[in-house]
Amino acid sequence: MPDRIFMPLCALVALAMIAFSMVWPQGYGDRSPGPFGSTPIQQTPEMKALIEKEKTAARRGEQRRAQEAAAAAAASGDPAQ
Repeated sequence: MPDRIFMPLCALVALAMIAFSMVWPQGYGDRSPGPFGSTPIQQTPEMKALIEKEKTAARRGEQRRAQEAAAAAAASGDPAQ
């Protein structure tokens, strides 16, 4: 492909990519600027409540496992780990 066609085509693709990056969300937590974006699912009140519920359940499960391990260690007479 001749350079006369290839170089302007590369420049056009680069400009299109830059323009597209300005309106594309930057991750799950960010939204696009202006009229393009919508509120991400992770920022809705329902999803925030669900995430907090899962974190609390995971914390409780970890505490329960730690208590069971401590009880098992105490029952077997092993020193604390």
